[in-house]
Amino acid sequence: GTGGKENLWDALQNFSREKPTWGTCAGMILLAEKCVGASAVIQDGQALIGGMNVLVCRNYFGSQISSFEMETPAPPKAIDSSPYPGVFIRAPAILSVAQDVEVLGRVVATPCRQAAVVLQELEAKIAQGENVSMMNVVDALERTDGEGINYKEVKVVSSGEEKKDIEGEMKIELPGAADGSNAREVICAVRKNCMLCTAFHPELTKDYRWHAYFVDMVKEHKMKN
Repeated sequence: GTGGKENLWDALQNFSREKPTWGTCAGMILLAEKCVGASAVIQDGQALIGGMNVLVCRNYFGSQISSFEMETPAPPKAIDSSPYPGVFIRAPAILSVAQDVEVLGRVVATPCRQAAVVLQELEAKIAQGENVSMMNVVDALERTDGEGINYKEVKVVSSGEEKKDIEGEMKIELPGAADGSNAREVICAVRKNCMLCTAFHPELTKDYRWHAYFVDMVKEHKMKN
């Protein structure tokens, strides 16, 4: 993986903080400062590039076979403000953001069964007053010698422990669940300075409004620098 390449990970972090960077789906996970959820294909966790002060829930919408398309908000200032066709493929969702992050889009969706369990555990930790600001590694499923898989719990730090110094540190507040359906209003698009994240895949559509929005971000950055 890239984490084993000398200086490559640092280079990615430096680039994403200095140059316009767009992370879609898994890219959004990598750019997040905090992530919960699990994947059977990742062992011992995956380091995050970070930079976007958000809490992401991995695979919120379900597995690969649960991929779908739904209407999402159009990018800001788009001439055509009609709903954008968001393509979600084993997609994550943003649960919480810091004050320095601009929310560009929200959708109402029910978490998959695995994500619902993660949210339930996270809500219990928050209710107990645990500080979850150090969740900077994607949780993993730990394979056993047999065919079983054990869930590795989210990493937390108590209020008395040292925590990572992140500009605009967020207070974790999870979106409420609707009675019966457990549907929640989650965030699907965010921006912080020259960094953009979307939970869906605009590159899989013939609608180029999000691409145009990112091109404008690049132009703005070039003019300022």
